[in-house]
Amino acid sequence: MGAPLYIAWNGDTSALTAAPTAVATGTSLKTMLQVRPGSNSKIRIVEWGYSFDVTPTAVVKVELITTGTVYATVTSIGSGIRLYNDVTGGSSLAQTGTTHTGFTATAEGTVTSSRLLAYQHEWSHQFKQQFPLGREPEVAADSSLRIRATTATTINMSCYIVWEE
Repeated sequence: MGAPLYIAWNGDTSALTAAPTAVATGTSLKTMLQVRPGSNSKIRIVEWGYSFDVTPTAVVKVELITTGTVYATVTSIGSGIRLYNDVTGGSSLAQTGTTHTGFTATAEGTVTSSRLLAYQHEWSHQFKQQFPLGREPEVAADSSLRIRATTATTINMSCYIVWEE
C-alpha cells in the first residue's frame, strides 16, 4: 500500500447522520476549505473537487491555491480529517483550529504572495481533478492550502481535498 491519504471536506464529517451540508459561498472571494500541514511535514495533493447544490446562474471562479503563512479565519474542522485509504493508519499531522485546517472563512487575511495550483472559471455543476502519480503539487510545512470561490450570487458549495503525508 502507498503512503497514507487523508481527506477533508468543507464541513465536519466526524459524526454524519445525513449527507454533508453544502456551505454558502457569499458574493465575493471566500475560502471554502483550508488545510494547514503539520509544522514539520509537507503534503502532496492527490485530488480535489467541488460541487454546487444547483447549476450556477453566473460564472464561478474556483482556485486551489497556497498563500504561504497567511491563513484565513475558519470554522475548525475538529476531528473531520479522515483517513482515506488505510482505515488502520495514524492520524493526520495537519493542524486544526480557527487559523489552521477548517472551512467557511470569515476573514481571508492579507495575502502578500500565493501559488496558484489549479483554477476553474466556468458554469459547471461539479468538478474534480486527480494529479498524476509523481506529479502531485506539494505544500510546504506550516503553509496554507485553500480552495477559494468567487461567485456573483450566493450558491451552496461542497468541496474536498485528498492529500498524502
